[in-house]
Amino acid sequence: MQHQNLFVFDIETVPDLTAAKHLLSRPEATKQELREGLTKYHLDITEQKNSFLRQPFHQVISISFLEAKIIRDSSGQEFYQILDLRSGGDLSSSEVDLVRGFFSHLKKNLSRLVTFNGKNFDLPVLKYAAMKHGVEASWLYKLGDKWNNYNQRYSLDWHCDLADAFSDFGASARVKMNELCAAFCLPGKLGIDGSQVMQMFDDSRLQEIRDYCETDVLNTYLLYLTYQQHTGTMSHNSFVQCKEDLRKFLEKKSTEKKHFGEFLREW
Repeated sequence: MQHQNLFVFDIETVPDLTAAKHLLSRPEATKQELREGLTKYHLDITEQKNSFLRQPFHQVISISFLEAKIIRDSSGQEFYQILDLRSGGDLSSSEVDLVRGFFSHLKKNLSRLVTFNGKNFDLPVLKYAAMKHGVEASWLYKLGDKWNNYNQRYSLDWHCDLADAFSDFGASARVKMNELCAAFCLPGKLGIDGSQVMQMFDDSRLQEIRDYCETDVLNTYLLYLTYQQHTGTMSHNSFVQCKEDLRKFLEKKSTEKKHFGEFLREW
């Protein structure tokens, strides 16, 4: 099966306080107490090595994505025509709205998924959230064959996790996205990183979080183009043209989306 669309996505999350109340058996605890309790719990189970929350304990607050049409020439080399770049839902969307929208959209538009660390984090978080809210996603498990499907680790034509692709599935060090952006002279993070998202959420700065998430998608897409050109899936001319098309898309949208203009200036 050859996918006709490319779907590059990223999510932002905060601790799921409802799950924390159940895990910690502290229904009357404050928001801060629950967050501190979750952190302590994760430190304790990792012998004080890692406070990062396991995937079921994240609440999805933003899903941003770039969609493109995959165009193949007679030799099978690819070119990508950008269709859209935005965040799902709106500022009032709940987690269930975002998650249902994500799985519903992809069910109707089966696509090659592209992420950075998405097999380890983004997609598992979305799967757990879907299960919490009773959102069905049978297509994610049933499509393809034994070796080519959304859940096969090495099936990059179905879900290309760039953290795996660039490290040859862990044969070399797994490099952070911002490190790769620095090495390849891409914009990377624009003054915000993931550690600030929770405070921004508390300060009701959800639009800024969505904007930040969209710039992460832009970086992921540019890293994907770099990888595809290097592996020969895309010709050098198509690589140059895809980047130029992205520039034009961002220029056109930058009057309404100022973070696109900022990304362009850094690029």
